[in-house]
Amino acid sequence: MTFLRKLKAPNSSSTVLLSWVALFLGEARDGLTMINMQSAYLLIAKNYTEKQVGALFFVFGMSQFLFQAPAGYFMDYTHRKTLLLGCVAVATTLCTLVTALYATDNGGNLHLMMAIKVLQGAITAFVPIGLNSITQGIVGCVGMTSQVSNNEMMNHLGTSFIVVAASVVAFCRYPDTGVMFVVSPIACVGVLMFLMRIRPEHIDHDAARGLTSTSETPDFIPSNVSDLLIIESQTEQQPPPSASPPDPSFNFGFGPQQTRTKSSTTGTLTPMEVLADPILVTFTSICFLFHVANAAVLPLVMQTLAIGNGREGILMSGLCIVVSQLTMVLAAGTCGRYSAVYGRKFLFLVGLFTLSVRCAIILVLLFFRATYPSRLIEGAILSTQILDGVGAGVFGTMYILVTSDIARGSGRFSMTLGVTSAAMSIGGTVSGYLGEYLAQDFGYENAFATLGLISAVPALMYLVFMPETLPGYGISQNNKKLGGAAAMESIVECTDTEDDCCTESDKVYTQIS
Repeated sequence: MTFLRKLKAPNSSSTVLLSWVALFLGEARDGLTMINMQSAYLLIAKNYTEKQVGALFFVFGMSQFLFQAPAGYFMDYTHRKTLLLGCVAVATTLCTLVTALYATDNGGNLHLMMAIKVLQGAITAFVPIGLNSITQGIVGCVGMTSQVSNNEMMNHLGTSFIVVAASVVAFCRYPDTGVMFVVSPIACVGVLMFLMRIRPEHIDHDAARGLTSTSETPDFIPSNVSDLLIIESQTEQQPPPSASPPDPSFNFGFGPQQTRTKSSTTGTLTPMEVLADPILVTFTSICFLFHVANAAVLPLVMQTLAIGNGREGILMSGLCIVVSQLTMVLAAGTCGRYSAVYGRKFLFLVGLFTLSVRCAIILVLLFFRATYPSRLIEGAILSTQILDGVGAGVFGTMYILVTSDIARGSGRFSMTLGVTSAAMSIGGTVSGYLGEYLAQDFGYENAFATLGLISAVPALMYLVFMPETLPGYGISQNNKKLGGAAAMESIVECTDTEDDCCTESDKVYTQIS
C-alpha cells in the first residue's frame, strides 16, 4: 500500500512574500499601467498628439515583443531569478522617471522618448515571466491556480493604490502633474524589500520550468482540495531539484526528425517542438487578436474623459484605471476559485466576450454624450471600466494558467509564457497605434466600433478551436459533486495517460470509489 504525502499549508513564508511582491509590481509588472498614465500626462501636460502617444505605445510594444520569448528562454535556465527580477524593477522605474523628467512640450524630443520606451519595453519583458517562473518554482504546476490567483489579486490591488496616489498628487499639483510619478520609486522599494527575502532554496528550478508538476521545496501548496493528497511513490519518481543551473541548450529542433527529440537538458523539449504544438499556436493567435482589440480601449476611454477637462481630466483618467483594477481583484479571485471547477474554457470565454459588450456600450454612451452632454454620461462611460475589469481580469489570470497547462512536462514554461506574452505585446502594439490613428482621423466612435468588431474574432476562435486544458490533477466531475469535505477524505490513484509529452508527475488522478 502506498503512503500519502501531506502538503504544507498555503501560508508558508515564500508564498506570502510572493503576494507582497505582486502587490508592489502593480506599477512595473508589464509597464502598461504607468504607460497609460504617461499617455494622459503627455496629452494634457505636454500637449502630445494622439499619434505621438500612439508611436510611443508602438515602439514600447515592439520592444516587448522582440524580447519576451528570449527572456523566457533565459529564465528557464537561470537560477538567479529573484536577483534578475529585482534588477528589472529598478531599471524600469528609472525609465519611467526619465520620461516624466525629460519629456518636452509638443513632442519636441519625441525621438528620445521613443528610445527610452524601446529600452523600457526590453526590460519589462522579463517582469511577468520572472514573477510567474518564481511562482511555479515555489508551488509547482499543481499550485499555480491558487497562487496565480492570489498574485493577480494583489497585483491589481497594488495598481489601484498606486494609481489613486498618483492621481491625487497630480490633481493637487496641477498643472505640474509630472510629480505624480514619485510613486514609481516607492513601489520599486516595496518590490525589492519583499523579493530579496525569498530564499533561493524555496525555488525548485525544475518545477519552475515545467519539468515536474510538484515543487520539492518547503513552500509547495495545492490548488484545490483534491490535490491535498499525492501518491508518495509517484513523487519519488520525479528528478530531484537541480543543484546548479543547466547549460543552455542550443538545439532548437530545426531539421528533419524521425522521432520526438529532447534537448541536451534531460526531459526538455526543443524550442521548435514547443512552437509546433497546434494548441499553443491557436492560443497564441487568440492572445494576439484579443490584445489588438483590447489594449487601445482603456487609453481611448481615458482620453475621452481627460481631453478638454484639464485638472479634472487627469483625475478621471486615474479613476478609469482604479475602477477596472478593483474589479480585476474580484475577477482574479473568481478564476482561482472556479477555474478548476468549471474548467479554464468557460471562464476564458466570459472574459473574451466581455470586451465586445464593453465596446458596444461605450459606443452608445458616446452617441448620447454628443447629443446630451452631462456629468451623468461621463460617469456612465467611467463605469464601463467595470467590464474592463471583468474581461482583462479574467484574461490576465487565465492566460497564465492555460500557458502552464500547455507547457507542463516540456521544461519550457518560461519560454512558452514568453511566446504568449510576446503575442499579447505585439497585439497591444498594433492596437495602440491603430486606436490612436482611428481616434484622430475618424473619431472616437469609429475607433470603438472597429475595436469591438475585432474583439469578436478571438472569442469565437476560443469557442470553436480551443480544447479544455485543465489537467488531470484538477478537480474532476466526481469531486465537484462530492464537495470539499468528501474530496479531502478521498484517496487518489495515479493512472498513466497516453500523452508522451507529460512527465511522470502529470498523471491523471482518479478517485477510488
